Amino acid sequence: MLEHLTKETFKEKVFNFEQNKDWKYEGDAPCLIDFYADWCGPCKMIAPVLEELQKEYGEAIKIYKVDTEDQRELSSMFGIQSIPSLLFVPKDNQPQMAQGALPKATLEQAISEVLKVEKPVA
Repeated sequence: MLEHLTKETFKEKVFNFEQNKDWKYEGDAPCLIDFYADWCGPCKMIAPVLEELQKEYGEAIKIYKVDTEDQRELSSMFGIQSIPSLLFVPKDNQPQMAQGALPKATLEQAISEVLKVEKPVA
């Protein structure tokens, strides 16, 4: 199961926007945040792919979920207009947003290029 973030856990694990004006990632591994809603068809399609990626990458990355219906403040902070929206958060650079239910290969490419994480060899 992927961890669902609330405003409080987001501030603790990703970015404390109440303390910092400039982006400062709080996590110890790069992360991917899925902004989704329960009623969204494409969100349901991508969910098992994200679960699979978390298993495959293990501790190398964290994959979180944010329910846009429940966490409206986080959604508006990132200007979420359509879902699913995926926020790729590298350890030392600015986060990048992607939209839509991307295929697994595209997600793996973004994890490699944006997060600078290669899939561990089994």
